[in-house]
Amino acid sequence: MLETSARLLRLLSLLQTHRDWSGADLAERLGVTPRTVRRDVDKLRELGYPVHASPGTGGGYQLGAGAQLPPLLLDDEEAVAVAVGLRTAAGQGVEGIGETSVRALAKLEQVLPNRLRRRVSALSAYTVPMLRGSGASAVDPGVLTELAGACRDSERLRFAYRAHDGSVSRRTVEPHRLVCTEHRWYLVAWDLDRADWRTFRADRITPTPPHGPRFVPRRPPAEDLAAYVSKGVSTSAYAEHAVIRLKVPVEQAAERISPSSGVLERIDADSCLLRTGAAGLDVLVIHVMLTGFDFEVVEPRELIDAIRTARDRLSRALD
Repeated sequence: MLETSARLLRLLSLLQTHRDWSGADLAERLGVTPRTVRRDVDKLRELGYPVHASPGTGGGYQLGAGAQLPPLLLDDEEAVAVAVGLRTAAGQGVEGIGETSVRALAKLEQVLPNRLRRRVSALSAYTVPMLRGSGASAVDPGVLTELAGACRDSERLRFAYRAHDGSVSRRTVEPHRLVCTEHRWYLVAWDLDRADWRTFRADRITPTPPHGPRFVPRRPPAEDLAAYVSKGVSTSAYAEHAVIRLKVPVEQAAERISPSSGVLERIDADSCLLRTGAAGLDVLVIHVMLTGFDFEVVEPRELIDAIRTARDRLSRALD
């Protein structure tokens, strides 16, 4: 039975090269008779693999597209290429695929042999990505996969965390989810020492194993974790908060304002609300002006006074 299973895996690996194989070629590669190849093909079909057969001298076997993704069998070179590609996508926070890349990378690295894991690590260590924009935070994909694994396994996580001012604290948390934006990764977790939910920037996390024990997952702080993190990093974390009415559709505003810069809310087809924050009112004035949109201040009143002050200063500069 073990020999048959190994042969089926080898046959599936050959078929996944997306070329037509004659029965004779497959029999020679596998060291069996063409009749055994036909039986093995029938077994793969029973398992749900769409193996197509075309008759005639120019015919053969080919693996077609199915309704579900079958397990993939990769040789050494293919496994290294896939792992490096996933690490690149995860480390650069490519919008739309970054989080998926981390999940896939965690699964792949779990089964990579040590010899291949060393090759992937070496290639990643000696490759310098040219990231888009200086605001992108460099996150070690190995850290991301470690965080993702702890979230998946509901395992307590210990790490050193570097705050904005450079100070370092030790944290023990119950990790819940990773949330990514175009430039940054965040870990949403229950902080055991502070008995509250916290959001941590992944590029400031240095895991300090061993981790564990396992825990029973808590109810998350919000159903929409992306909105929860966006509000936390763009508004709640700052001393000054503001609500601005932008005179453009929310879709247009979203092209210029990232989730880490503010939370957008549709008003109607031609306007939306921006909820944001900054260290001071002067910074808020610059932040709102740099959106490039016409706007009205909803609150606070003090921001209007700060805008008037900036207007007068600019007028004097022009005079």
